[in-house]
This record gives sequence, structure tokens and C-alpha cells, in this order.
Amino acid sequence: MQAKLSPYWLWALLALPPLLWIYQAATSLEPRIIHILVHPTGEWAARLLIFTLMITPLSLLFKGWRGTSWMRRNRRYFGVAAFFYAALHTVFYVIDKAALDVVLAELPRTYIWTGWIAFAIFVPLAVTSMDYFVRIMGRGWKSLQRFTYAAAVLTLVHWASLLDWGHPIGAAVHFAPLIALEAYRVWYWYGRKRPALAA
Repeated sequence: MQAKLSPYWLWALLALPPLLWIYQAATSLEPRIIHILVHPTGEWAARLLIFTLMITPLSLLFKGWRGTSWMRRNRRYFGVAAFFYAALHTVFYVIDKAALDVVLAELPRTYIWTGWIAFAIFVPLAVTSMDYFVRIMGRGWKSLQRFTYAAAVLTLVHWASLLDWGHPIGAAVHFAPLIALEAYRVWYWYGRKRPALAA
């Protein structure tokens, strides 16, 4: 029987970038350091979300591969990490604006309200990620987790609609593999020809 690897090393690895960003925010002499850190925290939150959503279609594409089996076992960890990266992104954004009236004034902007809604969706998904909720919610847990796709769409719009023209290209490049894999997933379940059953 194959021993199950402890997830603590994975958590330690995933914690390194946030710890580095927090250290930079606390020690840097750059006066705009918080503003600078808003973007990488958000981009890495999106990357982890994309990776988490890619795991299921990758498992269909590479059946039997140990790599995708490992990904599936640790999928919730990557999803929770994406939430904490997004939370840090949100904290840095609020600190950078430095005033509640400024935050509220920016809400009507597409690249702002989409981010807030995506983060709001993330909250119940992260809270219910523990085994306890998986047990007591039953099938309802999977139904709730499907809202991750709504968060992903909002994240794509949030990223692509930023004022810098480079962001739509960056968002498209990052989300293209996920879109392609999800298209394959739909084809796998609904479009491909299935072998005829023996009479």
C-alpha cells in the first residue's frame, strides 16, 4: 500500500509567496510598495484558481497518470490557497486606497465590482472546504463548489478589464488553457462517440 504524503510540505510551499509579499510590505522603503503588490497577489490568486479548475479535465485527458491523481487528492488545498491569495490581494487593495469612500467610489467600475463579487463567492467556498462540511452537506457541497466557475468568469473579466491594455492579453493567455480543457471536458461527456453496447 502506497504511503500518503503529508500535505504540510505543500502548504509550506504555497505559503512562501504570501510571506514574501508581507515581508516586502513591512520592510520595503519603496513608498508605493502596497500598490505594487496589489497586482502580483491578484495574478497568483487567479493562477491558482485556474490550476484548481484544470485538474478535473486534466484527469480525463491523462487517465491513470499519477500526476493528476496527486492533483485530485490535493485539489482543495490549491483552492483554499487561491482564496487566501485573493484575500491578501483584497487587503493590499484596501490599504492602498487608504479610505473607505475611495473604495466605495470605485465600485461601479467593471474591474472593481467583478473582483469583489468573485471574492464574495470565494468566501463560502473556502469556509466549507473542510472535511466536516463535506460530510454534513453531502451532495449540496458539490453544488456549492460549482460556483467556483462563476468566480472564475468574474476573475477573467476583472483581470481583462483593468485599465492597462496589457491586462486583457495576460488574462487571455492565462485562461486559454482552462477554456480549452473545459471544452474538451464537455466534448468528452457529451460529444464523443461512445462504443455501442453489446446486445
